[in-house]
Amino acid sequence: MGHWHFQHPLRQTSTTTVLLCSLISHPTNSPSLLPHLAPDNQTLLCSLTSHPTNPPSPIAQGTLPKMPTIGILSLQGGFQEHLTALARAAASLSASAASAPAFTPTPVRTPADLARCTALLIPGGESTTIAHLAAESALLDPLRAFVAAGRPVWGTCAGAILLADEAVAASAKKGGQALIGGLAVRVHRNHFGRQIESFVADLELPFLGGDEQQQPARPFSGVFIRAPVVEAVLDPAAVETMARLPGRKTRAGIDRPSESDGDAEAGDIVAVRQGNIFATSFHPELTDDIRVHVWWLGEVAKYLEKETA
Repeated sequence: MGHWHFQHPLRQTSTTTVLLCSLISHPTNSPSLLPHLAPDNQTLLCSLTSHPTNPPSPIAQGTLPKMPTIGILSLQGGFQEHLTALARAAASLSASAASAPAFTPTPVRTPADLARCTALLIPGGESTTIAHLAAESALLDPLRAFVAAGRPVWGTCAGAILLADEAVAASAKKGGQALIGGLAVRVHRNHFGRQIESFVADLELPFLGGDEQQQPARPFSGVFIRAPVVEAVLDPAAVETMARLPGRKTRAGIDRPSESDGDAEAGDIVAVRQGNIFATSFHPELTDDIRVHVWWLGEVAKYLEKETA
């Protein structure tokens, strides 16, 4: 069972987490944050709120890029943290295995950027904002084609929402939610409540493996910020549950999805995989623990081996 570490996200987390939380809640208030940030974080804030300016171009389908480039959708949200974590994970893989691919993390803001990528990571942030900016950048259809082509894709929090085939919320958004789709699940947005009810919890992630003495992997600190959960698996034969969050209750006023007693006891689904699509409700990039990033790059490496065999 997970052990809960409750904390107010705006008082006790790192500057980066504070920044991301603030942008998620009030994406239009970025200028007011600048005087309170160190110069490096001012630069980060500007990058997080930048809009794409490059003209779109068609995405090439059917062929892999020559270099294993890992794209991070960089329209809004926590993409800079993922860029940093992926660079560390790539260095860790290279140090541990001489045959590991020389992964290059790179921002994706246009279809041309996406066409150069072997795999893609869609970060957390505000899912409707990311979808809107992707549509403005002529990226929605290329993103859907990228997923449909079977390329490795990982979505965290908002990214998980965008990859889902269906998404619901406690209160419907005007105009609905544009989705990339491809992952046969229905997600429940903001499942645990508003941002003030964000939290950190220890998660058991068996897919990370253990040590040489067959000891289980140590718990992973899952950061949940206005997090979704998988409300329903639409294709149980295709979708694998990778992690659950046991014992957590939704806040008052949010209905818990109907589920069997066994599923309720096991906990909410917070990580799933379907083929090359991976999704997590939590934010690994907001910790110093790069194990999930290392694992995912390892899965991308397996994909490359299969495709180039």
